[in-house]
Amino acid sequence: MTKGKVLVIGSNATRIEVQGGATAATGQYLNETVVPAMALVEAGYEVVLATPNGAKPHIDEASDSADHFGGDEAAYARAKTFFAKDASMNTGRTLRSVIAEGLDNYVGVFVPGGQAPVVDLMQDAETGEILRHFHERGKPTALLCHGPVAVASAMPQASEFRAALIDGDVARAADLAKGWQYAGYRMTVFSNSEEKVVEDHILHARLYFNMVDALRTAGGEVLVNDVDFEPNVVEDRELITGQNPRSDHPLAARFVAALDRSLTRA
Repeated sequence: MTKGKVLVIGSNATRIEVQGGATAATGQYLNETVVPAMALVEAGYEVVLATPNGAKPHIDEASDSADHFGGDEAAYARAKTFFAKDASMNTGRTLRSVIAEGLDNYVGVFVPGGQAPVVDLMQDAETGEILRHFHERGKPTALLCHGPVAVASAMPQASEFRAALIDGDVARAADLAKGWQYAGYRMTVFSNSEEKVVEDHILHARLYFNMVDALRTAGGEVLVNDVDFEPNVVEDRELITGQNPRSDHPLAARFVAALDRSLTRA
């Protein structure tokens, strides 16, 4: 017996658009995916990973390092093994199959980071359907690093919202976001200055929009640290967001605590 099922929404993106019409390699971050998932399992929850097309998420090579585990080689090895071999990371579920099975079977939902969710999840209709379900029922909803941009998918015209951001048409994006379920929520996401570090040293290119600007345009109250890459977790109602890779453990702890509280109210 477990305390309940937690859905992890993974991305299938492996490339992200950059200015000039090219693309750059992307994916999910290993620590941002595995640290919260392992914490959930340790706390007694069953983890179910699902993606839009059912394929396992691609791990961004930039995250495949002990550096994202505080230099702890043993922790890095455990994470690699968990992602490669644990059944929860290898079930091959589609988001549609999870919806068809019934979202009431899940007590919480989590979206990891890496830039991949910016490509597919923020405009994915099934991700939006899932997030609206959890929002309407006040069930714990956690998102990490770039993952929080996925809450844009709850909009009726999420793909048009994203397209307007790429076009630089902020006024149209704001108009498309009217009535957004998360408007007025306090939240955090990968900061603009942190993104510049990634653009300069990993992508070697510029993205079309920053995550902070996207969520503020949608109506979110976005709070980021003044110091880059310091942990930051913001919790508002059912929504729990972490700013960057180093927010992995703090976000996991807050998410588990919120899930435990929700069980006592059930």
